[in-house]
Amino acid sequence: MSTPNISNARSAFPALTSNPAYVFADNAGGSQVAQPVIDRLTDYLINTNVQLGAGYAVSVASTRRAVGEATEGAKRLFGARSVDEVVFCASATMGLENLARGLEGDVCEGDEIVVTTEHEANVGPWKKLAARRGAVVKVWKASRMGDGGNPFALGLKVDELLPLITKNTRLVAFTACSNILGSVVPVKEVVAALRADARKKGARKVEVAVDCVAYSPHRLIDVQEWDVDFAVFSFYKVYGPHISALYVRSEALHASTKPLVHHFLKMDDTAAKLQPGGPGYELAYASTGAVEYLLSLTPFRDLRKTFDAIAEYEQSLLRPLLGFLCASEQRERGVRVVGEEKVDLSRVPTVSFVVVGKKPIRSRDIVRVFDQKGGVSVRDEAKETLIGIRYGHFYAYSMVKESLPDIDVDDGVVRISLVHYNTVEEVSRIIEILKEILAQ
Repeated sequence: MSTPNISNARSAFPALTSNPAYVFADNAGGSQVAQPVIDRLTDYLINTNVQLGAGYAVSVASTRRAVGEATEGAKRLFGARSVDEVVFCASATMGLENLARGLEGDVCEGDEIVVTTEHEANVGPWKKLAARRGAVVKVWKASRMGDGGNPFALGLKVDELLPLITKNTRLVAFTACSNILGSVVPVKEVVAALRADARKKGARKVEVAVDCVAYSPHRLIDVQEWDVDFAVFSFYKVYGPHISALYVRSEALHASTKPLVHHFLKMDDTAAKLQPGGPGYELAYASTGAVEYLLSLTPFRDLRKTFDAIAEYEQSLLRPLLGFLCASEQRERGVRVVGEEKVDLSRVPTVSFVVVGKKPIRSRDIVRVFDQKGGVSVRDEAKETLIGIRYGHFYAYSMVKESLPDIDVDDGVVRISLVHYNTVEEVSRIIEILKEILAQ
């Protein structure tokens, strides 16, 4: 397996080269933007910023870029069969809200929708759809994993999902990776198990919607291999511009969704039927730069090999951070990792924790120390290093409120979220500051 050249990778991000003293450790909220993305953004605005669909040369070029090339790039990242199954949206939340509206005519009173307590983007739209249609909402909750004595070590278990499946199940919505727990859900296995169980119980029609936002910076999506009907991810978490993409399986386009576009537009055969109004065309075209960047990370120019290399490298970031937080000294101090404590490919380097016990520290107070030092300040060869991290519920409001014992939902957890352009040295600097805070 090829390992990404981290120096080369970092050099592709102007934010990293122009701010060498800053450590970006809030990447689950949004990654930095690669230079090919910036180049395409400015190129589009300078050279092809006209309305699509006309016959003059500049419009033809604009259409090719914003529709043809952009959707092809998103298709590759989804692993979809056709560009017709892909549509751009302002955010993952907006894409799933539009999808829920499009499904409204195919969800009936008494149908059952299963959701999780993960990020609200893939929860709220389905709850509102159920309320509009008289459907029933069931919740697949994260529960305690293992027997290590950490009540915050939560995860989704497929054997707790299957009892929720009945002959009335219509849709199951879950995440491919938790944006708080950092755990990778085995989507293919979960989908196979729930579909088999639904068939056995006589369910009429079950579709599956997967939130890939926290997954997509770290692993390659494969909607065909997973056998899912709907998926969403955000380019701004995958080194691109602030735009998202929605996948709708061709069969669902024809049999399940109604168009949201103007009545005179004939788009029944494409996912664009769920796009009421065009995206930012410059953003759509700029997203192709994210694909180009990812292809450049290994000599193979193959997305699967790229993400395999990213996953392997990121273990080197996860290992020292989890090693520190899970050490006996920190455990005695009251540090509890939120999520599983193991280091392997079932986890990404999105690490959340709380400090509880006899001397608790609020999550906001931990982050405040970072902020008051300009992010975090560490003296290293007379050079100040600034590190940005964050606290909160990160839109997994229900999980924090209902599943984390005695945690104020507004204070939430401390989250350190790393990606492949972070370095082991940066992790060491974070740990040094955490040592200072926990010594209080």
